[in-house]
Amino acid sequence: MSRLLNTRIERARRALAARLGLPASAGLLLWLVRLFFRPVREGARDWPALAAAWLAQGAAERLDLAGRQGVGIRLWRLFVRPARPRRPLAAPTRRRPAPVQAQSSPLRQWLDRTLEPVWRFANRQRRRMAARLPRIDWHGAGHRFARIAALLNRVRGLTPLMLLGAAVAGLLMFTTPLPIGGQLTVFAVVWVAVMLLRKVPGRFPTLMMMALSLLMTLRYIWWRATETLDLMTPLEIVIGYLLFAAEGYTWLVLILGYLQTAWPLARRPKPLPADPAQWPTVDVFIPTYNEPLSVVQPTIHAARSMDWPADKINIYVLDDGRRPAFREFCEQVGVHYLTREDNRHAKAGNINSALGKSGGDYIAIFDCDHIPTRSFLQMTMGEFIADPQCAMVQTPHHFFSPDPFERNFDTFRRVPNEGSLFYGLIQDGNDLWNATFFCGSCAVIKRAPLLEIGGIAVETVTEDAHTALKLHRRGYNTAYLRTVQAAGLATESLSSHIGQRIRWARGMAQIFRIDNPLFGKGLKLFQRICYSNAMLHFFYGIPRLIFLTMPLAYLVFGLHVINTSAALIAAYVLPYLVIANITNSRIQGKYRHSFWAEVYESVLAWYIVLPTTLAFIDPKLGKFNVTAKGGRIEDDYLDWTITRPYLVLLALNVVGLAIGVGRLVFWSTGEPGTVVMNMVWASVNLLMLGAAIGVAREARQIRISHRIPMRVPATLLLPDGTTVACRTENYSLGGLGLLLPVDLSLTEGQRIGVCLSRGAREYHFAATVTRNVNRHVGVRMDDLSIEAETQLIQCTFGRADAWVDWVDDQPEDVPLRGLKEVIEMGYQGYLRLYDALMDAVEDLLRRRRPRRS
Repeated sequence: MSRLLNTRIERARRALAARLGLPASAGLLLWLVRLFFRPVREGARDWPALAAAWLAQGAAERLDLAGRQGVGIRLWRLFVRPARPRRPLAAPTRRRPAPVQAQSSPLRQWLDRTLEPVWRFANRQRRRMAARLPRIDWHGAGHRFARIAALLNRVRGLTPLMLLGAAVAGLLMFTTPLPIGGQLTVFAVVWVAVMLLRKVPGRFPTLMMMALSLLMTLRYIWWRATETLDLMTPLEIVIGYLLFAAEGYTWLVLILGYLQTAWPLARRPKPLPADPAQWPTVDVFIPTYNEPLSVVQPTIHAARSMDWPADKINIYVLDDGRRPAFREFCEQVGVHYLTREDNRHAKAGNINSALGKSGGDYIAIFDCDHIPTRSFLQMTMGEFIADPQCAMVQTPHHFFSPDPFERNFDTFRRVPNEGSLFYGLIQDGNDLWNATFFCGSCAVIKRAPLLEIGGIAVETVTEDAHTALKLHRRGYNTAYLRTVQAAGLATESLSSHIGQRIRWARGMAQIFRIDNPLFGKGLKLFQRICYSNAMLHFFYGIPRLIFLTMPLAYLVFGLHVINTSAALIAAYVLPYLVIANITNSRIQGKYRHSFWAEVYESVLAWYIVLPTTLAFIDPKLGKFNVTAKGGRIEDDYLDWTITRPYLVLLALNVVGLAIGVGRLVFWSTGEPGTVVMNMVWASVNLLMLGAAIGVAREARQIRISHRIPMRVPATLLLPDGTTVACRTENYSLGGLGLLLPVDLSLTEGQRIGVCLSRGAREYHFAATVTRNVNRHVGVRMDDLSIEAETQLIQCTFGRADAWVDWVDDQPEDVPLRGLKEVIEMGYQGYLRLYDALMDAVEDLLRRRRPRRS
C-alpha cells in the first residue's frame, strides 16, 4: 500500500518538475524559485536562481546554518537565534556583549554614548524595584487604602464629585487624538505600568490594571468610531459595519466582564447550630433518565454517606427512564424511588413532580453522575441559618474525568478546563452582587421560595439559570461557596460537548428573549449586569465567524473595511489587545490560560449560531437534550462530521493567504502593510482552526472508571496474615493504585486484603492484584457488597478533602506560555489532519484495489 502511494507521489513530482523545467535532482530552493519565476532560455543566465542562492548563502552564514541543510533547522533559525558559546564559570559576565573589534559607524558610536547612561539607570532601577517589591506589606497597604476610602466616603458630596472628576479626566484621556508616535508612547508607559502592577499582590493593583486596560480600550473604541468608518462603496459600508458591530460585542463583554469579576466575594461557610436537633430537614434529589446504573450508583452511595442526622434526610432517585433495575437497587439500599407517567419538561418537570411527593425544608439536587462529599450539607446549610432570605446555595461543578479538550490534547490537570473560569471566578464575582446562578446540580434550594415561584422554571431549556433569575426577582438572596463539594464526569466526546453547549446557548437566548434581565421588576443594577453578561456570552457565534472570515474581504475582494493605514491600526489595536490580555491574565490566570477562550469560541461558534438565532426569534423552538456520560472510545479517529465547518473556514483562509502572497509579489496594490496585516490575521485564524481540528481528533479511551490521584495511608493484608503499611496513589470506582515501602513478590491474580480509613473508622476490602511493578501495585476490588461499595465511596470520592488540592499543581497563566500552548495545539491539529487524510487515502485505495481470484 505504502509502496504504491510513494510511486504515485514520485510520478506526480517528476511530472511537475518537467513542467517547471527542473532537473530530477533539483533542491528545495530551486523548486521555490520556479514556483514564482519561469525557466530561462537555454544559454541565458538564471538570475532568479543565482539571487536566491546568494540570499540563501548569506542567510545561512547569518543564522549559523553552515553544514545544516534540513528545512526544519532553517525554519527554526528564523525564530530562534544560535546558541552563544558557553563561557567558563570564572569568566566575567556582563549584561551586554563585549564590543566587537571592527570600527563602528559614527552614528552607532553616538547612540552608544547617548543610550548607555539611560540603559544603566533603567537596569539599576529594575534591580532596586525587584529587591524592594517582596518586602512591601501589600495587604496592609490595601487595608489602609480601604480605611482612607471609608473616611472619604463619609464626607457628604465628595464621592459624586470625585466620580465626576474621574469621568471628565477619563473622557479627556480617551478622546484626545494623538499621532502614531504619541499613541505608541502612551502604550509604552501603560505597558510598563501594567507589567509592574502585575507583580504586586492584592486587589487594588488589579483594579488599577483594569482601569488602564479600559483606558486603552476606550481610546481604541473612540478612534475606531470617529476615524475609520468613512467607507466608500455600499459593500464596504455593509461589511465594515458588520466588523464594527462584532468588535462592539467584544468591547461590551470585556467591560461587563471587568465589572463582574472585579471583586470576587470568596464567601466562607457559615457554622451550623451546635445541637443537630436544630438542623433542618433535607431532601436529596438525584434525577436520571437514560444513564446506566453503574454511573448513578456512586452518587446514591455518597448521598447516603453525607454527614447529616438520619432522621432529617431523605434521598430520592427520580427516574424518568422508569427502569426496574433502578427500583430494585433503591429498595436494596433504602432510598426512595420516584417516577411519573410522562417526561414532560424533562429534568425540570422531573424535579417539580418530586416536590409534591416529598416534604423536606430544603432540597439538595445532584446530577446522577455528581458524587457529593460527606461534608456537602454541613458546608452549605449554615448559610440558610445565617440568612433567612437565602433561597439557594450553589457549589462548583467539578469533573474528575477529562473533557474532550483535555483528553485530546493531553492537558488534563495541567491547563484549567473550560468550566474553571465560570466556577472559579465568575460565580464568585456574581456572589458579590447577589447574582449567583443556580447551575442545576451541586446546590441546595429552600423549598418555600421554590414553591413560591412555581417550582423549577420550565419555560426554557436552561431551567437552572432561569429559576435563579425568578428567585432574585422575588427579592431572595443566593450564595456561592467556591470549595468543591461534589465531582462528576465530563463530556466524553467533542460531539457530546458541543451538544451540551448548544443547549446552554439556546436556553440563555430563550431567557434573554422572554425574561430579559435588563427589564422587569425586582433586580438591582448589578444583578441585571451579571445576568445580561452571562446571556450575551453565548451570542459570540456570529462575531467569531466574522473574525474568522473578515481578512478575506481585503485579501480576496480588495475591500477596505477599515478606512485608515495599517500603521495606525497597529498603533491602536496592539495597545488595546496587549493590555487587555495582560490584565485578563492577572484576573483569570488561575482559571483560564491566555488565548484559550479564542480556541473554545472557534470550536463552538459555528454550532451555536443557528440555535441562538432561532431561539432569539422564536423562544419555543428547541428541546432539552440529555448529555451522555460514562462512555468509552475504542479507537482514535477524526470526527469528520464535526470538522466540516472548520475545514471550510480553513480552506477560505488558505485561499486568502495565497492571494495575499500574490498581492505582495505579482500584482502589488501599493499597500504592503495592509496586505501583511490581513495575512497575519488570516494566519491567526488558521492557528485557531488548527486547534479546532485537533480537538476533533478523538483520543482512544477504553477506561470507564477514571483513576483519581489520592495519597492517604492504607494497609495491605497478605494471605499469610502479614500486614504492610503503604500509601494509595490513585483510586477508581473499581480499584486502587498502591505504593509499597518495599518490593513484595505479589503475583497477578493473587487475592489480598486492603484496609482504608475514614476518620477513626477503618474498613476492610477484598481485592485481587492486577499488576506489580517496582513497588507500584494495582488492585481490583472483588465482590463488593452494597455496604462495602458505600464504604469504598466514603473512603475515596466521599472524603471531605477529596478535591481540595486538585488544582494545586497547575501553573498560573503567563500570556506567552498560553500563546505557546495554542500554537502547539494548532500545529498538532494539522499533523492530525494530515494523518487522517493519509488514513482516508489508504482506505480509499484499499477499497479500489482489485481482488485476486
